[in-house]
Amino acid sequence: MGALGDLQAVLDRIGAEMAEAPDRGRVADYIPELARVSDRHFAMAVCTADGACLTTGEADTAFSIQSVSKVFTLAIALGRLGDQLWTRVGREPSGLAFNSVVQLESENGIPRNPFINAGALVVTDAILQGRRPRDVLGEVLRFLREAAGDDDIHINKAVAASEQATGHRNLALAHFMAAHDNLKNPPDLTCGTYFHQCAVEMTTRQLAMAGRFLMGAPGAARLVSPARVRRINALMMTCGHYDGSGEFAYRVGLPGKSGVGGGILAIAPGRASIAVWSPGLNAQGNSQLGTLAIERLTRATGWSVFG
Repeated sequence: MGALGDLQAVLDRIGAEMAEAPDRGRVADYIPELARVSDRHFAMAVCTADGACLTTGEADTAFSIQSVSKVFTLAIALGRLGDQLWTRVGREPSGLAFNSVVQLESENGIPRNPFINAGALVVTDAILQGRRPRDVLGEVLRFLREAAGDDDIHINKAVAASEQATGHRNLALAHFMAAHDNLKNPPDLTCGTYFHQCAVEMTTRQLAMAGRFLMGAPGAARLVSPARVRRINALMMTCGHYDGSGEFAYRVGLPGKSGVGGGILAIAPGRASIAVWSPGLNAQGNSQLGTLAIERLTRATGWSVFG
């Protein structure tokens, strides 16, 4: 059996194991539209450096990528602002929940990193400055479509409306940062753009395809420079799973970014872009079975960056 056949066999085995897993975590019930999604879903897709894309499970079912979108808006912001972005947001792990306000108060409205909600709001605010929300969201969709090589990527308006109706904590974070002059647009405008960004729907296959630029795929430099890819991967490793980032690095050993829709994008540099979807979350808000599935994949393939 060839290498691709071996990898497909690994994926099939993981898919079968995840289908039988008894403890699937808990879906994000604080966003009404996400609360309606069954925890029985599972999908995994692996796009390799040689251009193959292998899958298991419901890899062509669309889901809400939520905070996985932060990877792509960070890439856009760095392309637009460069290192100037780091005057408004840090690059250190938070050690606190993704929606915590505690550090903002003690650190004068400067979020600890761009992947916690406060930091992602600053990133969205930065690319929104001087522009209309529809133009920013159009740019995000164009970036995703080009990265994935697929135009069938859209924003779920029902999910966006659901987040807008329940996003009081994000609005509180935005107002707190505005009080420290670290928000340049009205909080409602920044938050509205952010809610729509998080409501992007993609399939697991599309998400793995979109992540190929982060593994250094051929032609990726036209989207994001290699130097910025390295920095994004570093932040994914240290901050991509919030206060579970150390545990993910320990168990999986790859840069990764999670979302409360149950998606995870993980990168094996030079080897593969990996996406997984399982809506049940662990206590830190990361996909429970998704984490387990990628851990089993890296054990089988030896793809951990730590050897």
